Amino acid sequence: MILHLYFARRFAMTFVLITTVLFALVVLIDAVEQARRFGSLDLGWQRIVALTLLSAPETINLILPLIMILATVALFISLARSSELVVTRAAGRSALRALVAPVCVALIIGVLAVTMLNPIVAATSNRYLELSESYSAGGGATFSISDEGLWLRQGSAEGQTVIRALRSNADASEFYDVTFLTYDRKNGPIRRIETASASLVEGEWSLKGVKSWPLDPGINSEGKSETYESLTLPSSLTLDRIRESIGEPAVVSIYALPTFIRQLEQAGFSPRRHKVWLQTEFARPVFLVAMVLVASAFTMRHTRFGGTGVAVLTAVLLGFGLYFIRSFAQILGENGQIPILLAAWAPPAAAILLALGLLLHVEDG
Repeated sequence: MILHLYFARRFAMTFVLITTVLFALVVLIDAVEQARRFGSLDLGWQRIVALTLLSAPETINLILPLIMILATVALFISLARSSELVVTRAAGRSALRALVAPVCVALIIGVLAVTMLNPIVAATSNRYLELSESYSAGGGATFSISDEGLWLRQGSAEGQTVIRALRSNADASEFYDVTFLTYDRKNGPIRRIETASASLVEGEWSLKGVKSWPLDPGINSEGKSETYESLTLPSSLTLDRIRESIGEPAVVSIYALPTFIRQLEQAGFSPRRHKVWLQTEFARPVFLVAMVLVASAFTMRHTRFGGTGVAVLTAVLLGFGLYFIRSFAQILGENGQIPILLAAWAPPAAAILLALGLLLHVEDG
């Protein structure tokens, strides 16, 4: 038990150290990128730093499997150089038993990544998108979905327009039962428009079956209302931006994702991408365990045998290969080529079986 705790502590300290170093590197690189992107807007270093810190958690979340591989490689190379692995084997501990502690730590880190890091990344990513849109567009457009329907907001020099649609077609190119509420920057709401359908084309809304009410103070809005067979309104929104807002599951917390999936189905959108992402997040602890096993299969050997550099490079490249296969399976699942559960759980399960096969072959012949 004491030996397991020792290995677990060494592995956790190595993981924290590598994460800290990579986080500092990510912040440094991203700060340069944010300064380049918003350099013409003269935001000031405080806002650049804020954008950088909001963007960094998403990158760390993305490279977590790489961090796990590097931590495992660093741990076992250190144990091999100090001959602690030799002593462990001499004490009658097999390689698989020596891996119990690192695997348990990786599993705990994976659970924490799903339950704690995922909501943090979702919140910081949303805030980063809001700030970057507001800085670059002077009041950007936002999208949200609820049980009442779809909600959009578009900005312009004159003011803001809040748009609510009851539902949409599958590709978000046309909305039905739509209400436009236009706000002046100083005087509050100034116009309300209701339409049976609205299509977004080339920087404007094309409306059909329209009724418009002026909302100026002191007038009879119903008496001044007007009806149109068709009407066009300028828009700062684009189909790509709406589809990106709908289709990016990483900006939704895992706790809110099941409800968001249900709301997408009610609104007429396909939630398959979000379902695949949800299952992939559930499978993340297993995938991180697989990264530990893969890295250990090439580094649990004494350094006097030589070839340490090749073994480390092979472990890292194999880890990248498994990560690519996982991403490829996720894409196939999102496109409906393979079942959702297969897309999410098959890559980590196959990676664990592959790593166990390598370990048994290397350690037991």
